[in-house]
Amino acid sequence: MSATMINLIIQLIAGALGGNAAGATMKNLDLGTLGNTIAGAIGGAGGGTLLTALLPMLQGAAGGVDIAALAGQAVGGGVAGAIVTAIVGLIKNSMAGGKAA
Repeated sequence: MSATMINLIIQLIAGALGGNAAGATMKNLDLGTLGNTIAGAIGGAGGGTLLTALLPMLQGAAGGVDIAALAGQAVGGGVAGAIVTAIVGLIKNSMAGGKAA
């Protein structure tokens, strides 16, 4: 499996975890388990890809497993997933006329 595919899988999983953590922490922005997972995974993939473009050292070595690169991908994907989940929750609440804060 290519390094790019491994990075994407890590970003998706970390993003989904970050999205669910954000939903559990900020109850007023919760999208439900499925919504948090989807928004987090999308945010994780997008944010992780952006982070990799900005910090090329996170791409990892082509021939082996670089633990630091994998940890960077996981942290970047998790944070981006949490941020996207919170933004989608804010948008959903504002469209529904509910309190966003």
